[in-house]
Amino acid sequence: MQEEIYQVKLDNIFEGPMDLLVHLIKKNEVDIYNIPIAIIIDQYLEYLEWMKSMNIDVAGDFIVMAATLTQIKSKMLLPVHEDEDDQEDPRLEIARPLAEYLKIKSAAERLAARNLLGEDTFVRNPDHEEILTGRSDEIITVGLFELIDAFQQILGKMSPDEKFLITADSVSVKDRISQLVDIFDVKGSVTFDELFPAGAAKVEVIVTFLAILEMVKLSLVRIVQHVQTGIIRLFYL
Repeated sequence: MQEEIYQVKLDNIFEGPMDLLVHLIKKNEVDIYNIPIAIIIDQYLEYLEWMKSMNIDVAGDFIVMAATLTQIKSKMLLPVHEDEDDQEDPRLEIARPLAEYLKIKSAAERLAARNLLGEDTFVRNPDHEEILTGRSDEIITVGLFELIDAFQQILGKMSPDEKFLITADSVSVKDRISQLVDIFDVKGSVTFDELFPAGAAKVEVIVTFLAILEMVKLSLVRIVQHVQTGIIRLFYL
């Protein structure tokens, strides 16, 4: 009987394709109106392939965006004739909605921060968050793609020759979630790196990452990053 492959479904729980583009633009430190489209699309597709290799279900919106970027790249390769000097830059097709998306996202984040302070979140648990992570203005919420970058660094320290296969029979993400809950019950919070001890098998490391994604999806944990140190910490909710 064929083994069932465990798969994590994002389903609008995490960021979408626009967030991945924003992440890549920030990572490459480029102007939103002067995107090196060839570089960005290559990196974009690499992220999608990596997520698929980790058995993370990639939503259709990501595929649509990949097609849009490919189309823009094709337009950029077309020769520009002398009588078409005023032709619009094809990259504006994505730059404009990106700029609008950033405005909306920024407004939403400001509103969320205002609501958070209104609920006295940090006042209720000062020893839980402020002592461990510093002042609230020194931490930022970690998104899916920042988490992927951090995890890729951990995988990069492991042997590339070590094979892995994630199946429902051999590895239980559900059991790993239960183990993580036990850890959080004792510690309250842990750094991201603490969950990936040296010497762990690659399959165990990957299952831990998938378990973390499921816990975020189930609103069991909050993940933040210290602005100055870059340390990522998970809090049990």
